[in-house]
Amino acid sequence: MKLLGVEDARARMLAQIAPLPAEAVPLPQAAGRVLAEDVAARRDQPPFDASAMDGWAVRAADTPGTLQIVGESAAGHGYEAGLKPGEAVRIFTGAAIPAGADAVVIQENAEREGDAVKVPAAEPGANVRPRGGDFRAGDALLTKGVRLDPWRLSLAASAGRAELLAARRPRVAVLSTGEELVEPPAEPGPFQIYNSGAPALAVMIEDWGGVAIRARPVRDELEATVAAIRDAEGDLVVTVGGASVGDHDLVRAAAAALGFQPAVESVAVRPGKPTFFGALGEGRRLLGLPGNPASAFVCAELFLRPILAAYQGAPTALPVVAAKAAEPIGANGAREHWMRAKLAFEAGELRASPYRDQDSSLVGVFAQADALLRRPPGAPAVEAGGLVEVLPLART
Repeated sequence: MKLLGVEDARARMLAQIAPLPAEAVPLPQAAGRVLAEDVAARRDQPPFDASAMDGWAVRAADTPGTLQIVGESAAGHGYEAGLKPGEAVRIFTGAAIPAGADAVVIQENAEREGDAVKVPAAEPGANVRPRGGDFRAGDALLTKGVRLDPWRLSLAASAGRAELLAARRPRVAVLSTGEELVEPPAEPGPFQIYNSGAPALAVMIEDWGGVAIRARPVRDELEATVAAIRDAEGDLVVTVGGASVGDHDLVRAAAAALGFQPAVESVAVRPGKPTFFGALGEGRRLLGLPGNPASAFVCAELFLRPILAAYQGAPTALPVVAAKAAEPIGANGAREHWMRAKLAFEAGELRASPYRDQDSSLVGVFAQADALLRRPPGAPAVEAGGLVEVLPLART
């Protein structure tokens, strides 16, 4: 099998992914979706000069002095008459500044005396939020390809949008293989283990904007594996386990029976060398991940996450950042190594500490890690304080 570098493998995978069609989504349901249109402002925000405080709308030229109270301006109910010299209007936060007024005196600094109010000196523009201070009509607010979070949805709502065009969520079938796997809470046999990989991958898929469709684990029989892949529903089939070339690794043979055309046969990565990718005969894409949980999770971060982003028209670059090694790290071998690591801020600097045991079967280490530390192929040893690349993992 041809062994590809990580970047080359990812590029070949992404070259086979076309963005899915867009659909209109009501604003409250759009969180987590990828925007499929540009959003521009329809009007100024705020649409009028507004008060930033509770107090008194005045003409700065009339201050200091005692002014006649002529009305009130509250949020949603403005004072429609223009302010004349010597007058003041009671005003509340967010309310429109009356015509003729150019400043707001906060209520703590004023003293009301019946129908009059005594105010100190005020500068023009004091405590006034100018019209269009947030954005102007026609301004670009959101751009196609961004993932919609509560703050971006708030911005869209402030522009008067009730729904947005978003990419359809990719449907991903997650298929585990192996006689040794049993689903909780079933009691495992003496030579079985609980299926810990597929549940985590399903959550990753949902977090990355996809719809995970889980199937029951498939026994190590070629016909059963062929049927499971053929019958799996989704835009993408992700298999977990059976990706290598052992006697019980049947996923490649099953895929070949379904007309599979490989784009990636194997990756020069540690962990995760058996990872493969390509197109089934009927057009769906298949990503084969190794069965060891750490291998599957690392390759999900490196390949599945960008694939799902590409389906949604979102940026596919990995959010890698620089950090300093908290301790010496030995030289790397021929394969790119993504080490589970712990991040910490020390003296204002981001530092990364790789775990000593990087065995690909260890779920416990991955549960503690909050980053993957990249070691390029053939990288020399790094002293403590040397720069390394890390991919932060989502942790709450």
